[in-house]
Parts: sequence; C-alpha cells; structure tokens
Amino acid sequence: IRGHYRYHWQSHNVKQSGVDDMVLLSKINEDAIVDNLKKRYMDDYIFTYIGPVLISVNPFKQMPYFGDKEVEMYQGAAQYENPPHIYALADNMYRNMMIDRENQCVIISGESGAGKTVAAKYIMGYISRVSGGGPKVQHVKDIILQSNPLLEAFGNAKTVRNNNSSRFGKYFEIQFSSGGEPDGGKISNFLLEKSRVVMRNPGERSFHIFYQLIEGATGEQKSSLGITSLDYYNYLNQSGSYKVDDINDKSDFQETMHAMEVIGISGEDRGLVLQIVAGVLHLGNINFREAGNYAAVESEEFLAFPAFLLGIDQKRLKEKLTSRKMDSKWGSSMESIDVTLNVEQACYTRDALSKALHSRVFDFLVESINKAIVKVHQEFNIGVLDIYGFEIFQKNGFEQFCINFVNEKLQQIFIELTLKAEQDEYIQEGIRWTPIEYFNNKIVCDLIESKLNPPGIMSILDDVCATMHAVGEGADQTMLQKLRVAINSHEHFNSWNQGFIIHHYAGKVSYDAEGFCERNRDVLFSDLIELMQSSEIAFIRALFPDNLNAEKKGRPTTAGSKIKKQANDLVQTLMKCTPHYIRCIKPNETKKPKDWEESRVKHQVEYLGLKENIRVRRAGYAYRLSFWGKSGRKE
Repeated sequence: IRGHYRYHWQSHNVKQSGVDDMVLLSKINEDAIVDNLKKRYMDDYIFTYIGPVLISVNPFKQMPYFGDKEVEMYQGAAQYENPPHIYALADNMYRNMMIDRENQCVIISGESGAGKTVAAKYIMGYISRVSGGGPKVQHVKDIILQSNPLLEAFGNAKTVRNNNSSRFGKYFEIQFSSGGEPDGGKISNFLLEKSRVVMRNPGERSFHIFYQLIEGATGEQKSSLGITSLDYYNYLNQSGSYKVDDINDKSDFQETMHAMEVIGISGEDRGLVLQIVAGVLHLGNINFREAGNYAAVESEEFLAFPAFLLGIDQKRLKEKLTSRKMDSKWGSSMESIDVTLNVEQACYTRDALSKALHSRVFDFLVESINKAIVKVHQEFNIGVLDIYGFEIFQKNGFEQFCINFVNEKLQQIFIELTLKAEQDEYIQEGIRWTPIEYFNNKIVCDLIESKLNPPGIMSILDDVCATMHAVGEGADQTMLQKLRVAINSHEHFNSWNQGFIIHHYAGKVSYDAEGFCERNRDVLFSDLIELMQSSEIAFIRALFPDNLNAEKKGRPTTAGSKIKKQANDLVQTLMKCTPHYIRCIKPNETKKPKDWEESRVKHQVEYLGLKENIRVRRAGYAYRLSFWGKSGRKE
C-alpha cells in the first residue's frame, strides 16, 4: 500500500508539494516536518496526514476545495486515492460507524486561532451532505447546522489571538438511525467564559451577540431596548475594540435570529432573549459612589431601563446591588441582617448578576437545541469535539487555567491512544520493538487534578475556598502559600510573587493568582436569585429555578471541580468511541494568508509530538487491517 500511495500521489499531481503523508518523509526531524508543511501551505494544500491523523494548517482565507465536486470525490474513497482532506476523515468516520456499528468521535485540538471551529463545521456539513433522509431528517440536519451560528453569537468573541474564538467547549453528538440517517443529536457544553461579559484584555471584544444587536436591531427594537451607540455601554467601551475585520455584525445578527427560529424558539422568547442581552448592557451602566464608606448608586436614572427590561422593581434592584442579606448567629438562633456594601462589593454584585444572566441565557439556548433534536432510543453516534484552544496571554487568569487543563487532558488521550497504546500493542504481540521516547504529560494532569499525595492545584484551591468566608486578596495569597508548601518542588511547577507557573505540554504559562478563589467559588448570592425570581416576566423567572430553601449540605460545587468532572466524563465518553484526530496548526500571529512564522510552527510541531507520532507509525505497521475471528466479530 505504501508503494501505491507514493506512486499514486505523484501521478495525481503534476506539481508535487512535499509529501502528503509524513510517514513517507525521508528525514524525520522537526525541521523536515515544518519544511514539508510550509511547502504544502504555500501551494494552498492545508491538509497533510500522519497515517490516519490529519494535520490542518489555518489558511486564514476561504479555500476553493469544499464544494460538491469534493464531496463526491471523497465519498466512499480509500484514504490513499485522493489528496489529504478533512472530508476523507469525515467519510472514514461515517463509513466506520456504518460497517463496524460502533460510535465514532473526532478530537480536534490545537491552540487558539488554529482553525478548530471551522474544522468542526466542515465535518458536520460533510456528514449532512452525504447522509440521506426525508423531511424529518432534513429538519434535524438544519438544526445541527444552525446550532453553530447561534452558539457562536453567544459564546464566541474576538481575542488578541483569534477573531472568532470559542469561549466555551462543545461536544456535539450527531445520532444516527440504523440506516445511517442523522435523526437526533445532543450538545454538551463546558465552562462558558462568562467573565468576558464584564471585563477583558485591551483590544478584545465581549461576546458577538452584543455587537450584533447594536448593529443589526431594527428602529423599533432600538427604541424598545434602549439601544444607542457601541461606546455608550461601559461593558463594551472598556477594551476599545468594536469592529472586527472579517465579521459583519449586522448580517450575523440576521443569521442568529434565523437560527433561533429554525431551532424552534418562539417569536416571544426570541424577543425576550434580546431583552436580556440589552438588559445586561444597561446593568453595566449603573455606577456607584462612596457615601460614608458605603456604596450609593451614582445616577438613579440608570436604574430605570435595566429594571424595566428585566421586569423587576427599580427600588429592589437598587437595594440588592448596594446591600446583602447575611445570616448571623446569635447564641442558638439564626437571624438575617442586611449588610450595606462598599463600592467594590456593589460593582462585584452588579457584575455577578450580568454574568449570571448571560450564562443562563446561553444554557437556555443549548437546552433549546437539545430539546429540538432529542432522541430517546440511541443507536449510534459521531461525536465532534470543538473545544477552546490552549492559550497564553500577557495576563492569564482562572479561565486560562481551566482551558489549558482541558487541553492538557486531550493531549493525554492523544498520547495514550497513538503513542503509548500502539507501542504496547507491538510488545504484547511479541513483535521486536525499540521503544520510541516521548513526553507523557500525565504528570502535568496529576499536578493539576490529583486528589492526594501531593494534592493537585485544584484540590488546594477548593480547600482554600471552603475555609475562607469572604473572598478577597487574602484568599488568593493563602492559596499561593499553600501551593508553595505542597508542590513547590514539582518539576512542572514554579511560583512567583503574584502567582504560579505551570510547565504545560505546550509551554510554560504564568498564572496571575488574583481572582482565582473568587472565580472558583462562582457563587451567585441568594439575594440576586430572589430578585430575578421576583421578575414579572415568566421567561426570566424560569432562568432562575434555584431552590433557595433546599438544605445546603457539604461544600458548594466550585467551578474548578465542575470542569474537572466534565473533563473526566468527556475522556470516558471519548474512550468508548473509535477516535479520529485533527491536529490544527496556527501558522502566524498576523491572521493573514501565506504568512509563515517558522518558529511558531516549529514550537507547535514539537509540543504536538508530531515527530514521535511519525516515528511510531513508521517503525510499526503503518497500514493494518482488523482480523475477523471465527465468531464473526472484529478481534
């Protein structure tokens, strides 16, 4: 097959751009890999294989080979018959599912801006085009495809690394009938970066929906929602970035509204979703001033509009933003007292409400999609994992810590299944084998999530959050001290005066400890929940179904423990499927086509372990067939 492969490629293309499967490289080192990817990239070939693994380099432009002709060309074809393409991988998944009757999944990994979200869309689009089905199936396909623009509007944003960065993780299972028709689906979403609603780095934007609404609203919507210019809103004007080169907020707004309609969200609910989006913007314009050590609302006229949009009493809104009920114990009896907040606490409370409103609307949208395509009887499915990429910013906080942890776990799966498992298999089979060395990042995963001896960073963080009543600067410093005592000698950990450094598989990241405990606790005060439950709008009350009288037993769930559980559940789900891999590479920081930054690509090739991947693949049996035993089952 290898001979056929090489011969076929040369006859297929008059002009050869490197090798299309890097198992065939004459030299295997990082420079040769980078050089091969560069040659192909400059000739507009963005896809390259390492055996069954697809490497995809972000072209930062629309490529011409995603049309009907290509769909036809890759349908039912063997991998070596055509040039590398994401459609070949998608077709392979679909056919494997049909032939082997096994669930499949594709793990798309790479750093922020490497092209993961676009890859996920191409896979979903291809499967939609090659699978049959009547009107009911078409309806499910429409919802699957429309879920992308909708969730992107509320969950994606411009960052300094990427103009359309996913600020949440998504695992989309497309469910099929026994005849291979997509007849259902389910989305699991992970950790929306809700702090982006209220703050972000300079040069970045909040979630797209805020800009879409302001640019795309009709005259009538503008007057009823109090929409003015972008720079009027404190939540938008702080980072000084409003427009994005390749994004048209006005037309995207129409697409978002259309997507809500296709998914089956009623006209009334669509209007209320926008009302909440506007309500969040108006909440951000409520400012506070010091009045004898306490916070007072600076200009009370700014309370009227958010109170009106959220269906709550203006006086109660003011009260809940500037004071809080605290339970106090006197002897054996408990009583509630009202505590007046200072300016910092009042701002924190306002922001907590804004973040909660946005993230609960996001959860409502995910739930609406799931309700529209839920399928009771599961046959088999294809899972597409599109998760936020590894990130290193000037200042990295709790969100980057969680995002990078999830990426660390995905790298662990890749190592387990492509470098470790394959070598173990040869040893078990008694085949002569010289082990190929690689960095196993399990040590970094344990550093972050281990429960005991030594405890991981997340356990120490949770302990501090459980013992500190008021979260302030003190808590973050206490966490740092505890980390230093417990794990300072760990080879992948260092601390500095304001935070700590983790040596991740993709490089060293320095985390600023400020705000870690507060964001990990992620508590929405019961006062704010009560306030939203008092809304005269049923839709808003339904977003806050929290039972405040329920007995609070044990520790409250922290954001860290939640993402840890989600990441481990995800790993278990993926391990039950036949996995496929797309490794995305970001060729430059300018986001421009044909721009190639050698050192950036080399760094990614190194940490993605592509050299080891090629060596394991080459030293072993690059192409293998499953053995069908006497039982008629694949063995």
